[in-house]
Amino acid sequence: MKTKIFKALSIALVMFTAAQNCFSQTKAELEKIDLILSKMSARAQREIKIDDKIQFIKDLKVVLEEEKKYTADPLPLYYLIDKKHKAPEGYAPKTVALVKNNDYGISRNDLSLRPDVEPELRKLSQAANKEGVWILVSSTYRSYEYQAKLFQRWVDIDGLEQAERESARPGTSQHQLGCAIDFGSITHDYINTKAGQWLYNNAYKYGWSLSFPKGYEPDTGYMYECWHYRFIGIPACQMQKKYFNNVQQFLLEFINYWKNEK
Repeated sequence: MKTKIFKALSIALVMFTAAQNCFSQTKAELEKIDLILSKMSARAQREIKIDDKIQFIKDLKVVLEEEKKYTADPLPLYYLIDKKHKAPEGYAPKTVALVKNNDYGISRNDLSLRPDVEPELRKLSQAANKEGVWILVSSTYRSYEYQAKLFQRWVDIDGLEQAERESARPGTSQHQLGCAIDFGSITHDYINTKAGQWLYNNAYKYGWSLSFPKGYEPDTGYMYECWHYRFIGIPACQMQKKYFNNVQQFLLEFINYWKNEK
C-alpha cells in the first residue's frame, strides 16, 4: 500500500514539476513577444496584431519547425537580409540551374535557385498552369559581384538616391540567397497582366511572399515591386497574413529577433 502511495506521489510530483516548467517557459515566451515588439518600428507595432499570444507562439513554432525542412543551404530559409542585415562575407548558396521545361518559362539561360526552392517554383507554376496562366522567371540568384555591377548600373542611370530605392547594394539583396525571383517583365505594368494578378492573389498558397508591397518603402527600404517574390513556405505565408498585416519584412524581422533574443 505504501509503495503504491509513494509511486502516486512521485508521479504527481513529476507532473507538477513539468507543469511548473511549462508555465515558466510560456511566461518567458509571452514576455519575449512584448520585448521584441518594443524593438520594432512604430508602424510595425501598430500593424502587427497578436490577440492570442498563446496561439501565436504555437503558430510560430510550426513556422520554425517548417524551416528545418529546408537544409540545402548553410543560411536558414528565413534569413533576414536587407539594408541593415547583410549576407556573410563571401557567401554564395548552393544552386541548381533552371532549364527549359513545361512548367515555367525562363528569360535567360543563366538562372538558378537553391535546390530545395526550385521544386517549390514548380508547384507554384503547375498550379498557375492549371488555371491557364504561364509563369515567366526573369531573375533569380545573383552573386555579390553581379549585384555590385547591377547596383552601379542603376547609380549611373538614375543617381545614387534613386538607385537606393530600386536596387540593393551588394551583400544586401534577397537574390543573393537564391530563394527570390523576379517574374515577368520586371516592370510596374506586370501587376496588370494575367500572370501578375494570379501571383498577387495566389502565390502565398504555395509559400511565395511578395517582398516589397506598395506603401512600405520606409519599412522595406525599397519601392513597390509587384514582380519580386521570396519563398518562405506555406506556414510562414499564413502567419504573415494572420499576424503581420501580410508584410514579409515585419515577419522576418520578428523571427530574426526571436532567434537572437535571449
